[in-house]
Amino acid sequence: MSASANIKSDKGPVIAVVGPSGVGKDSLMEALAAMDPKLCLMRRVVTRPPEAGGEDYDAVSEEDFAQRAAAGQFALHWPAHGLQYGIPRSIEDLRAAGQGVLVNLSRAVLLQAQEIFGDFIVLSVTASPQVLAERLTGRGREDAAEVQRRLARASKPLPAGLRRLYQIDNSRDLADAVTAARAAIYALADPVRA
Repeated sequence: MSASANIKSDKGPVIAVVGPSGVGKDSLMEALAAMDPKLCLMRRVVTRPPEAGGEDYDAVSEEDFAQRAAAGQFALHWPAHGLQYGIPRSIEDLRAAGQGVLVNLSRAVLLQAQEIFGDFIVLSVTASPQVLAERLTGRGREDAAEVQRRLARASKPLPAGLRRLYQIDNSRDLADAVTAARAAIYALADPVRA
């Protein structure tokens, strides 16, 4: 039996990928989705200009976001860093088709997401401080002071009470992180006890 067969066919899990800026969340998610047809990516809706770059997201105005939220178009939404983030209700269509859905979430909404989605896995992606500093500096989007602020936030703990939490070290080769993430998703690894 392949590992893919271990994901329930009736409703797929939501797989939250969390971690500090520069840790490689998007690269890990893209590699997992490219490797496994039972996994797919969920695009977030964000009140960030489309030219800001970074992740693949749906850019909307504050007004449009507020209208969508009021109309109940989000399964989950939250504010962070002066922006609004939303997960469209279409995530449930993907889950109903048996897909495991990879989504970049903020640590502040993990417990809420766990209650909303039920079948919920958290991949906490980490990297050494040196690797994080090199990646943040290398992408050129933050000045030195902002790099230091982001590094200071990197060690902030996740909330207690997450039932299926796994640590994924992405300090080295991405393939190693992908292997560890797949072991977590398919319950071949033991969760971290928070």
